[in-house]
Parts: sequence; C-alpha cells; structure tokens
Amino acid sequence: MDYQIYKIGTLAYIDELLDELQEEFGDLPEQSEKTKAKTENALATVEETRDVIGDINEFVTKSRAVLVDLKQREDRLKQQQFNVQNNKEFDAITNEMAFIKREHSKLSEQMRKEALKLENLKVIQETQVKDYDTQKKDYEDKVKEIETIAKEQTSAIKKLTKKRKNILKQIDEKHIVRYDRIRTMHRDAATPIVRISCGGCFNALPAQQMVDVRNNLEYVYYCENCGRVLLPEDFDIDEEYLASL
Repeated sequence: MDYQIYKIGTLAYIDELLDELQEEFGDLPEQSEKTKAKTENALATVEETRDVIGDINEFVTKSRAVLVDLKQREDRLKQQQFNVQNNKEFDAITNEMAFIKREHSKLSEQMRKEALKLENLKVIQETQVKDYDTQKKDYEDKVKEIETIAKEQTSAIKKLTKKRKNILKQIDEKHIVRYDRIRTMHRDAATPIVRISCGGCFNALPAQQMVDVRNNLEYVYYCENCGRVLLPEDFDIDEEYLASL
C-alpha cells in the first residue's frame, strides 16, 4: 500500500462512498426549498385575506357608529321642526334631514355590500388556511425526512471524511491537484482497467500503457481519452489499510 497509485485508488473509493451517502438525499433538499416557498406564499395569502377581513370589520364597526350618530341627528332635527319660527328655517332643517337620510342610506348600502364581501372572504380564507396547513405539513415532513437521513449519515460521513483527510496527507500534492481537477469532470476520478480498456470511458488503451500500469506501480498513469487515473486490473481495496486511516 506504499504505492501512490493504491492510495489514489483508496481515495477514489472513499469519495465513491461519500457520493453514495450524498445521493441518499436525492432531490429532497430541492423539494424542501420549493415546498418552503409554497408554504410561505400560502401563509402570505392567508395573512393578506386576514388583513382585508380586518379592514372590513373595522369599517363596519365605524360605520355602525356613524349610522347611530346620523339617526340621532335626524331625531334632533325632527324635534327642532316643531319649534321653527318660519318657512326658511323649516326648509333648512328639512334639507339637512334629507341629506342625513341620503348619507344613512348610502352608508347602509355600502355596509351591505361589505357584509357580502366579508362572507365570501371568510369562505375563501377557510380554503386558504387548509392549503397553508397542507403545504406546511408537507414541508415539515420533508424537513424531518432530511433530518432523519442526515442523522443516520452523520457518523458514517464523519468517519469517511476523517479517512479522506488522512489519506490525502499520504498522496503527493501534484497528484491531488490533478485528481481534484478530474473530479470536476468525472465522479470516478480513478478506475481499474477493464480488459483492454479504461474502466471509465471504455476507450481502448495502448498495449504498452496497459503493461506499464500493471508492472510499474511507482508511477501514476492517466487515460489519454478521459483523463482518469488508471488502476491495475486486479486493484482491490485493502480493508485493513482503510480501517487504519
């Protein structure tokens, strides 16, 4: 296991395990974010409707007080009509009472319309609240699912990450730089030779290169087609070495 090629192969194996653990999440994080956005939008809709309902209730409360005041003014004017001294004063009071009645009628009609609007909004709000509750539960379920997977993976990821750091200390920097560059293009940055081909791109390898990979373990060879590190055909993970990292 002193050869760099075996250490790079072990590093690739560790990265493969880490990738598999990450894949267990699948598209859950993305789904979670989308559901979170839907939940926030649903809540905003509920709050918007609630504010409108609040405004209507406030309008109705104030309008009722205004109607009471208009009625009281009308009653006072009726009493004043009995004490008028001339037709001019009588007409003035009559006109004012007519104005009050119009205002009373107009405000009453507006309150009626707002009352109908309020009933409709309450029905709409019930649907919106149900939608919000559904979105919220869906989001919470996805968060729990992610947390469960993360909890199960935490120990394994910590161990593998530690092993990865330890093996990186044993690999020449020039190989690490090239390995990381390959990883940006191929997840399997190192692959065993399969028969006469690269195990990654399956491109046929020159006969001499195959011989060199098999016999010259002190040197690191790369596939001329895809750039992957070429491992010997018989490459296998040394479990004792892996456990010691």
